[in-house]
Amino acid sequence: MAVQVRLPTVLRPAAGGSSSTTAEGATIGEVLVDLVRRYPGMQGQVLTDEGTLHRFVNVYVNDDDVRYLDQLETKVADGDTVSILPAVAGG
Repeated sequence: MAVQVRLPTVLRPAAGGSSSTTAEGATIGEVLVDLVRRYPGMQGQVLTDEGTLHRFVNVYVNDDDVRYLDQLETKVADGDTVSILPAVAGG
């Protein structure tokens, strides 16, 4: 299944400057693995070396945060939009 992936500014250089791209997969985990396979410069910025979601990245399917769904096992469908956002912390 192909989904649209919106990229934050920090990941755009690894994708040739594009603000969005497409990726394949039936789950968020598969989509992110495909994204990193196509754009190796994103390795370590989206997924850890262990294959988990990087702790400073938030991922949404349409408008739903995958942390409150099935995380990397969250299902996606053709035409869904996946947004990757850097986590923001402050004090």
